Amino acid sequence: MNVSKTKWVRLGDYIEEVDERNYAGTDYPFCGVNKDKKFMPTVTDTNNLDNRKYKLVKLDTFVFSGMQTGRDICIRIALQGNDETILVSPAYTTFKIKDASEVLPQYLFLQFNRLEMDRLGWFLSDGSIRSNLDWDRFTEIKIPLPPLSVQRELVATYERLKQLAETNEAMMAPLSEACQAFIIDCKRKYPEVTLGEYIEEVDERNYAGEYGIEDVRGMTITKEVIPTKADLVNSDLSKFKVVKPNEFIYNPRTHGKKIGLGFNSTLNPFITSWNNTAFKVSDNLLIPEYLFMLFCRDEWDRNACFRSWGSSTEVFSWVALCESRIPLPPLSVQQSIVNLFHGMEEAKRIAEAARAELRTLCPALVQKSIKG
Repeated sequence: MNVSKTKWVRLGDYIEEVDERNYAGTDYPFCGVNKDKKFMPTVTDTNNLDNRKYKLVKLDTFVFSGMQTGRDICIRIALQGNDETILVSPAYTTFKIKDASEVLPQYLFLQFNRLEMDRLGWFLSDGSIRSNLDWDRFTEIKIPLPPLSVQRELVATYERLKQLAETNEAMMAPLSEACQAFIIDCKRKYPEVTLGEYIEEVDERNYAGEYGIEDVRGMTITKEVIPTKADLVNSDLSKFKVVKPNEFIYNPRTHGKKIGLGFNSTLNPFITSWNNTAFKVSDNLLIPEYLFMLFCRDEWDRNACFRSWGSSTEVFSWVALCESRIPLPPLSVQQSIVNLFHGMEEAKRIAEAARAELRTLCPALVQKSIKG
C-alpha cells in the first residue's frame, strides 16, 4: 500500500491578509472577480466613486470573496499574475503568501481551480441566506504541500497549457476584426446582389431512417450548430430534414434581435427538425463559408429582424431571406476573407480545447502533488 509522504497544511498558516488602499487616488482600472476565478471590469458605475477607498491588487496578490459561495457552489478567488495594478472593492479580502520559498502563489491557485475545492467551500459555508464562506473558515482549509521543486513542476505544466489557451484567445479578436474590415470594404467596392439568385431551398428527409437521435442538431442565435436539447424519445425522425456538408439551416421564427441559423462545416450530414428551413448555395460565384460570415454579422441580424413580419410570433420568411442583398466580391477576395475566418475558428478551437484540458488538469496535478 502506497502512503503519501506529502504533508497537509492549514491554509491560514501560509497566507496573510493585506489591505493596501489607493490613498494616492491613482487612476487604476476597477475590477471584480467572476465565477471563473478571473478578474473582470466592474459593472458598477464608477464615475463618481472615490477610488482612494479601493484596495490595490498587485503582482501575486489574491482576491477572495466569500459571499454567496454556497449559493453558487463556487469559491470566488483570483490571482493577479502580471505587473498591472488594479482596484477592487473594499468588500473583497486581499491576501498574499507569507513565504514564497514554501508555497508558490501559482501552486496555491491551482488548488482552487478544482470543483472539489468549490464543493468544499459550499460545505463550509454558513447557514445564512447568502451562504457565505467566512474568512476564518476559509483559512482552516487544508491543502497538500509538496516540496518546492514539485510545485514548480506542476505549475510549469499548468502554465504551458494556460499560455496556449491565452495565446489563441488573443489571436481571435484581431482576426475577427480583420474579417469584419474586409467585409465592410467589400460593401464599398463591389456591387450588391439579391441573395435568392445564389441559394436554393433543400428538403431531403430522413425517410430511410439512416440517421438517429444522436444525429439530430439544432442551431443557436450565435450561429452555432449544437446537439438538440429537445426530448425526441417518441419523435418520428423520418420527417426530419437531412443537412449535408456546406448546407445551411435557419429557424424562421426570430428570437428578440437575433436569427437562429447554422452552417454544416463538418464532413458529415446531420438531421434537424422539419420546422427549420434548410438551404444551400447554388451558384459557384458564391463561397458558402463567405455567406456564413455575412450571416454572423450583427448588421445582418438587425436587417433580418427588421424585415420579419409580425404576428404573435415574429417570422423571417424564406421569401424575405431571398430578397436580402449581399456584397459579392470576386472569388479570390471571398477566399481571402474565408482564410482569415478559418484562422479565427482554428484559434477558437485550440483555445477551447486547452481550457477544457485545464479543467481536468488541475485535479490531476493536485493528485500528483499528494502522491509527491
